[in-house]
This record gives sequence, C-alpha cells and structure tokens, in this order.
Amino acid sequence: MGRYMELGGWILGKWRSLSARRAVTYVKCAKANEHSRRDEAVASSGTVDPVMTLQQLRILRQAVLSGFSLSKAAQVLFTSQSGVSRHIIDLELELGVPLFNRKGKRILGLTDAGREVYRFSERIVQKTENLDTFIQALIHQDEGELTLATTHTQARYALPEIINSFRLIYPKVRLAMIQAAPPEIAELVRSGRAQIGIATESLGEDNDFETFPFYAWYHGVIVPRTHPLAKEPGLTLVRLAQYPILTYMQGFTGRPKIDLAFAQLGLQPQIVLSALDADVIKTYVAMGFGVGIVASMAFDEDLDTQLLMLDASHLFPRNTTVLATRKGSFRPNFVSRFIALCNREVRNTSRPAPEIRSQAS
Repeated sequence: MGRYMELGGWILGKWRSLSARRAVTYVKCAKANEHSRRDEAVASSGTVDPVMTLQQLRILRQAVLSGFSLSKAAQVLFTSQSGVSRHIIDLELELGVPLFNRKGKRILGLTDAGREVYRFSERIVQKTENLDTFIQALIHQDEGELTLATTHTQARYALPEIINSFRLIYPKVRLAMIQAAPPEIAELVRSGRAQIGIATESLGEDNDFETFPFYAWYHGVIVPRTHPLAKEPGLTLVRLAQYPILTYMQGFTGRPKIDLAFAQLGLQPQIVLSALDADVIKTYVAMGFGVGIVASMAFDEDLDTQLLMLDASHLFPRNTTVLATRKGSFRPNFVSRFIALCNREVRNTSRPAPEIRSQAS
C-alpha cells in the first residue's frame, strides 16, 4: 500500500502540469512499473503480498463450475481461454500456492488450498451479485429479468397460467425460460444463470438450494379408445407389462418411480419408445405403438380425443414438483411473487402441495 501511495503522490504532482490525457498515460506507466517490480519480487523470493481481484475469483469459481475446462469457463464469462489461464496463474502467484492439481496442461482438480480459496470465492462472488441485484431492484422495483430453468413438461403444462398472471402484475419484467434436463437445471440455478429452477427430480435433495413445493401429481396411463385396457375395471402393473410401453426418458418427469414400481414386482416392462415430450408419446400411442405412461396433467380431454386416460395413482408413487432458488441469493420482489403464484401455500409450508390425479375413464 505504501508503494502505491508514493506512486499516487508522484502522479498527483504531475497532474497539475499535464493534461488529463497525459495524466492517464502516467497512471498506466506507473502501474506497469509496479507490476514489473512485483514480477521481480516473485522471481527472487517466490512470494509476494497477495492482491486478489474480483475478476480472478470469478474466473476461479467458473473454472470449477465448468468441470475444470478453461475453454468452457471462457465461453460462460465471454472472454478468451488464454485470459482465463492468465488470471488463474496470476492468482496463484499472488497467493504463493498452487490452486489446481495439474498433469501437463490438463487441470485435474483443486488442491487443498484451492478448495479453501474456491469456498471463499463462492461467498464473495455471490455477495457481489446479491449487491448488484439489490441495487438494481431498488432502482427498478418492478423491472428486470426473471430466468426460469425447467423441463418441457412444466413449461408446457404447469406454467402457462402462472406466467400469464405474472405478466399482468409485472409487465416490465422480461421472462427467459431455459428448458433443460433436471441435472442441468440444478447447475443453472447453482451457477446463478437462472433465478428459479422447476423440476420433479434433482432439486429437492440439494443442500445448495432453498426449495418450495409447487404441486403433487401422479402418472396416468393413456390408451386408444378401442384398446382392451380401456374396458377393464381395474388396472394392474401385471396387465400393463403385457403391452408395449411408451414413456419418458430416463431422469425425466418421474421416470425413476415408474421403473421402481415395475421392479418391485419383478416385472420387466417392454419400453418401445422413450421421449422427453408427452405430446410425442401421445402421438405414437394414438398410432397404435403401445400404451403410454405420462404425467396426468399432460392429458387434455378436449384435445386428445382419440385417447383415454386411465387412473394409475394406485400403481405409481406420488411425484412432487418443486421450485428451487440458490441459498443466500437476493430475491427481488418479482421473484418472490412468482414463487407465491406457483404455490399459494408458500407462506404456510406445513400444508401439502395441491395434488393432480389422472381421471379414470
């Protein structure tokens, strides 16, 4: 600090006799000289008083979040890979310890010191982001951007009415919706790229998140109107396993619970088609490919006139879709209002989330 104060006094003296443009040049030269002296200190002693920058901490944090891929970190931060590498090396030189375990040019993971610095950077970057969001919220209390990360099922069937209500309350808030797989949704919320994550899987068990129940729902079985199962009084997993089945891909929309229900009875269903989208499943069920297992809210009696939905709430466990925000993150008023619109019991979490069951034919 003393060295910088001496430099500042020297610059101030020159300022009185030079134009503003010339003064800026002196500042740049002084900083360059200071960096040169710091490099000499590192070369001679191997250590130097640490002077971390927020940008260095941002880059360290993003490198970890990007799986130690500097190219991916550079893409997220809109900078070059060489710039990311330089900042990391500068930070290591300033701290005097290696932060990453390396094998050649490849980064394998964090050192013990790196893990401590990463935890520190996580807190600092989050607090900085909170401050920026807080200031913007004070300036524009009913403006801003709300980014949601969710699955196709939630975006298509659960959110339209809520988003319409939200737009009427906050017409100046820009909405962005990222459709992704549940693990990607969790990562989007954890990294701060999405303020709210909405999914059935991956979010509820993550300690990094504060979660709110959205709604509970069950799977239903869809069949063509002339299908034999449509005429049977009681649906069973044994009967269901006798037909080709169309349902969701692994990890989506409660698929693990479907698999578990069959496995507990020692049944191996014949899954002939897996898809992300219930509309795709319904299309191929209507064509006679087999029996569909979909989220009950994906069936619309007025639109899906070729199909019937059979109640399967006694066959498959209940699912609960949740909303998640990153713990410790600042929530503008419009974010909190969106959560309240999704779950009117948010203020009384002892009450269960509303349930959606399939309708028996």
